[in-house]
Amino acid sequence: MIDAIKNVASLAMTRGLGSIATDETSAASSAIASTPGTSPGAAGGTSFSSVMTSMAGDMVNNLKQAESASFAGMKGTMGTREVVDAVMQADQSLQTAIALRDKVVSAFLDITKMQI
Repeated sequence: MIDAIKNVASLAMTRGLGSIATDETSAASSAIASTPGTSPGAAGGTSFSSVMTSMAGDMVNNLKQAESASFAGMKGTMGTREVVDAVMQADQSLQTAIALRDKVVSAFLDITKMQI
């Protein structure tokens, strides 16, 4: 995360926004440094399971919105652009879920191949 902030800061400096980026970088660095012994993920107090649960809920909501948008498009109450945007967002959510599932299955298979 710090590397990403540094990359943004260096990009901002090349565009003449050095003082703003330096202030934000130092504020982020001091916020992380002020909590010694904690990881960046633990600072927010969220667990992995809660993040995954909210991500799955968002995916389901995107799919439901795309479905209702497609019905509205068939009825003529929603424009084609809005329908396409909703369907593309649902497709992206579904592709993300599939990629995550593939990674979990791959990790499970790697674990089962380990010798005890």
